[in-house]
Amino acid sequence: MTSAEGRNTIQRWLDLARYEVIPLEGAEERVLQSVGKEIKVTVTASPRRGLDPTLELAERLARHGYSAVPHISARLVADGRHLDEVVERVRAAGIKEVFVVAGDEARPEGEFSGSLELLQAMHERGHSFDDVGIAGYPESHPLIDDDVTIQSMWDKRQFGTYIVSNICFDAKVIVRWVKRVRRRGVELPIYLGLPSITDTAKLLRVSQKIGVGESARFLTKSRGGLLRLVVPGGYDPTRLLEKLAPRLGDPALDVPGIHIYTFNEIEQTEAWRRQITREARSRG
Repeated sequence: MTSAEGRNTIQRWLDLARYEVIPLEGAEERVLQSVGKEIKVTVTASPRRGLDPTLELAERLARHGYSAVPHISARLVADGRHLDEVVERVRAAGIKEVFVVAGDEARPEGEFSGSLELLQAMHERGHSFDDVGIAGYPESHPLIDDDVTIQSMWDKRQFGTYIVSNICFDAKVIVRWVKRVRRRGVELPIYLGLPSITDTAKLLRVSQKIGVGESARFLTKSRGGLLRLVVPGGYDPTRLLEKLAPRLGDPALDVPGIHIYTFNEIEQTEAWRRQITREARSRG
């Protein structure tokens, strides 16, 4: 049973939830049908398709009145001139926030191999936004050494305004990571990255791809593991949320909300968010 304090934290996190969507066919319509304008919508970048689909969907969502946040993948930006074009395009759409990541490309297409280099270039070229998100990794990233991710978090703090954590299924790992970030003196707000309700097989495939293999193994090995987190029809993040809220609700840790990886299961995600919010409010 989650405590009253934990339920208040859950309600606060869900009120400030962010949805991550993939720029595939039908994504725009799904957002329009299910998601209110109070929800911030971030749009991923694909190594196979480049930045254009990301920017196009973000532009369309912005025209509909959403706070759209395009992901700018450093390894998809060719050079400074290309960066200027991307930034001007984003600004022209009235978008005031971007999320800067290294990207999943094994090799960069241009001169930027990581997000820090791109952030530095944005700063040097006078490209500022109201908010700039950076990624955090509670577990290993498939393309970046652990020591590099830890140092990179410190180096990027001067350019970013908040952190979004990569998916992790182990509450203990997430809590340790948040506290470790704070001990290192990184004070940026942290949005916890949670997977949405989705098909279990799909979730595990994505998990292996984005570098949460230890979590995937945790699910299958730890005292019932995956079975305890799965409901008929797929994965449900509620239990993970309930474990995190009592441990990370302290305002001093500055965890203002959650970032939900929807895998474009947008209608199901919003239905889940509303249900859990109602339950948290009804229990006081």
